[in-house]
Amino acid sequence: MKQIFLTLFSIVVFTVSAQQYSYPMPEYVPTAENLKARKEFQDMKFGMFIHWGVYSVLGDGEWVMYQQKIKKDKYELLTKVFNPQDFNAKEWVQIAKSAGMKYITITSRHHDGFSMFDSKATDYDIIDATRFGRDPLKELAEECKKEGIQLNFYYSLLDWGREDYGFGKKIEDVDWDSYIKFMKAQLTELLTNYGEIGCIWFDGHWNRKKDNWHYDEIYSLIHELSPNTLIANNHHIQPIPGEDIQTFERDLPGENKGGFSHGVEVSQLPLESCATMAKTWGFDINDKKFKTTKQLIHFLVNAAGKNGNLLLNVGPMPNGEIQPEFVNSLKEMGEWTSKYGESIYGTRGGVIKSQDWGTITKKDKTLYVHILNPTSEPYIFIPDLNEKIRSATTFDGKTKVKFKQQKEGTFLYVQGKVEDDIDGIVKLLIK
Repeated sequence: MKQIFLTLFSIVVFTVSAQQYSYPMPEYVPTAENLKARKEFQDMKFGMFIHWGVYSVLGDGEWVMYQQKIKKDKYELLTKVFNPQDFNAKEWVQIAKSAGMKYITITSRHHDGFSMFDSKATDYDIIDATRFGRDPLKELAEECKKEGIQLNFYYSLLDWGREDYGFGKKIEDVDWDSYIKFMKAQLTELLTNYGEIGCIWFDGHWNRKKDNWHYDEIYSLIHELSPNTLIANNHHIQPIPGEDIQTFERDLPGENKGGFSHGVEVSQLPLESCATMAKTWGFDINDKKFKTTKQLIHFLVNAAGKNGNLLLNVGPMPNGEIQPEFVNSLKEMGEWTSKYGESIYGTRGGVIKSQDWGTITKKDKTLYVHILNPTSEPYIFIPDLNEKIRSATTFDGKTKVKFKQQKEGTFLYVQGKVEDDIDGIVKLLIK
């Protein structure tokens, strides 16, 4: 992921305007199976993002190689001490599943270029370069299959170390064709050695945003090898033909609080917001900016209200364990999703624009009114709600809620009916 500490210059560079990919792409017509996979992805709503690599040894986030200006030959020494004997795929999957997460997206290779899987395309991987001697992605794939959790792979386009990428050099001064060939070889491995993969999640385009990434070849390869695998690209520009998911980094769709989505229009593709539970993506031993469970649930609900998914990140420690603060928050989120998940999973958003008091999700003929920030008034006002309401009740259906529909909108008289510290939900049945 992109570092959060951006210089003023970087902010200007990345927020001036939403750019388009300027190289020709073949026409892309999604297959019926692809469209089905998109719908299933939208129904899932909640996933676990995992940033894990040799950088965890230094406990200073996933950008430590770049931020501390560590030369590649020195950085590679981390492979000698990266030996995560406490990694347990079953525990990771159970943590995700208990939280109500339906899929996992894990870094197969981050910007440091180290591959967290058994790759024949390089020796700079967890099997050849460490004492660990196990392929964690293989173990995770097997456990996800057992538990009905979809597995996705994050894959970095950017590489700080490889000569043929040439970080900091002009593209004409490097062997770019060699780098593209290398990426295609690794993507082939990821899509043929680990069972059914739900999505390939690219990142790093923005480092060479004016260069030809050969997406015509790369996307076609993915579609050929695994037609049901979706493609997401965290490039911070408008979606490119061949992609199936539009991503929003540290943002809700249509917002730009993370600083990466200026001018980017929300498309009709499935949407996904990715966010951290603290500050950094990778393990940071000094990171104390943990979000509360209430904040995390509100992010999930607001994402659903904007018709998107939430991909919530954990950065495991170098020993292979997920740190207790994340585990505790996810446990509390699981308690909420087990009770109120009906109002999130399988729903669609965009019913109304987000309001100061909250948002609305929809499933068939049911609207779920999520009151995240109660007002001082005895009612909330819902503008632009044209559907005729048949009934309004509390989430459990036991208490009726008075409502009044008129030309300018709908009044829900919720005072004393839905008092919840996190999310007071009213169910509206519509005709």
